[in-house]
Amino acid sequence: MAERVQAVYARLRDVYGFLVRPPGDDPVGELVATILSQSTTDLNSGRAYERLRALYPHWEELLDASEDEIYEAIKPAGLGRMKAPRIKRTLREIVRRRGELRLDFLAGLPLPEAKRWLTALDGIGPKTAACVLLFALGRPALPVDTHVHRVAGRLGLIGPRVSAELAHEQLEAALAPEQIYTFHIAMIRHGRQVCHAQRPACAACPLRDLCDFYRFASIQGTA
Repeated sequence: MAERVQAVYARLRDVYGFLVRPPGDDPVGELVATILSQSTTDLNSGRAYERLRALYPHWEELLDASEDEIYEAIKPAGLGRMKAPRIKRTLREIVRRRGELRLDFLAGLPLPEAKRWLTALDGIGPKTAACVLLFALGRPALPVDTHVHRVAGRLGLIGPRVSAELAHEQLEAALAPEQIYTFHIAMIRHGRQVCHAQRPACAACPLRDLCDFYRFASIQGTA
C-alpha cells in the first residue's frame, strides 16, 4: 500500500507540481476557520471568517460575545446555530486547559501528542486537528477531507470500508513529512477538477493507469 501511495504521490507531483505551504502563524484562527468550513463551500466559510475577524480582531473578544452575536457574524458559512456555540465552547476550553487562548505550544509537542491534545477538545476531529497542525504550524499532519477520502478510495490507496478517520493514519504513515502538503493539496485539486463525486472525468485523468475505479469501470464497459 505504501508503494501505491508513493506512486500516486509522484504522479500528482508531476501533474500539479511540488507545492509549498504558505506561511501560517495563527493556529487559533485556523481552528476557527476549519470549524466554519464544515459542510459549506470555501467561499462561504471565507466570508464568514472575514466577518468574524472584522468584528472581533482579537480572539479573546469572542469569549464574552453571545452566541447570537457570533451567529450573526458567521451566517454566510451556514449551520450557524451549531457552529457559533461550538466555536465559543472550544475557545473557552482552550483557556481552561492552558490559561490563555494560544495554541502555538503545539509546535513543540510530539506530533501524536499534539493531535491528541486537539482532538480532546469537544467536536474537534482528526481532520480539524490536522488542518491546524499542517496549515498554521507546518507540522506533517495530513487532513483527509471528502475529496482526499474519495480519490484515495477510488485509487485503491485505502480499503472500501476505511473511514476518513482511519484514512488519516494510513495515508499519513505512507508519506514522508515533506510530501504531506503537496499530497493533500494535489489530491483536493484532483478531486475538484477531475475525479468528481459524480461523473468523474476518467478519460482525462492522468492517474487512470494507477486507479482501481477506472480499471473496474473499463472491465464493466462504463469508463
